[in-house]
Amino acid sequence: MKIIIINGPNLNLLGKRETQIYGDQSFEEFFLMIKQKFPQVTLSAFQSNIEGELIDKLQEVGFSYDGIILNAAAYTHTSVGIGDAVKAIETPVVEVHISNTLSREEFRHQSYIAAHAKGIIQGFGLQSYELALQSFLA
Repeated sequence: MKIIIINGPNLNLLGKRETQIYGDQSFEEFFLMIKQKFPQVTLSAFQSNIEGELIDKLQEVGFSYDGIILNAAAYTHTSVGIGDAVKAIETPVVEVHISNTLSREEFRHQSYIAAHAKGIIQGFGLQSYELALQSFLA
């Protein structure tokens, strides 16, 4: 099984940024752990702060991977283009958020991805990614 985690803006700062919301573990540390925990999965990761690069990656993997775990971060709430890309591809997408976006500012309650996603997992910290991965293995 081939799964990719695609992370949007500012997620390269995990472990350093707003640790009271996002925790103190870097994504790199977490990614190594999850790869070891699920050796049967070919797992890769991609991060960009640029909306168009996220759309390009979705289109690149969206017809050949078994699953996409997408944390579009702030673009979740602003990018019709990313929502359209998720709608256009065949690979199922699970939308993930580290925090519970519904408990935060009102503008974070809108998702342009959710209507086209297989499901949404949010509010469980970095474990949200692991829960998304388990949803593809179930």
